Amino acid sequence: MVLRPLGESYLICRNEAVALVGSASLGHVVFGNLRSAYLGYSAFVPHQGRGYMFEGLGSVLRHAFGTLGLHRVEANVQPDNARSIAVVEGLGFRREGYSPRYLKIGNRWRDHVRFAMLADEFAPAPRRRR
Repeated sequence: MVLRPLGESYLICRNEAVALVGSASLGHVVFGNLRSAYLGYSAFVPHQGRGYMFEGLGSVLRHAFGTLGLHRVEANVQPDNARSIAVVEGLGFRREGYSPRYLKIGNRWRDHVRFAMLADEFAPAPRRRR
């Protein structure tokens, strides 16, 4: 029997400045016939809106669909988080639906928009050399 992780966490950093810009995770990783995970991510305040998360999440997705061999990755975003929606749409996620009261944040149940991407839909952007 092969034991596999139920989740993985990543720190996203700027190589040229050796600065942490955010974090990401693949949670509830399921192998077998499903081969899927949930993508979570957060940009650290001083680095928001600069494109670092787009590049970092591209690397996480390369790992998810390549190394881990996942078939599907899902991301759920609060509907008023325009920057986060722009990131997942820019990466090629497609909008699948709306989940009322999906996740408890700040002691309140928050609605989310559900996005997903399949391995054969992923078109990784070339890695930038800095």
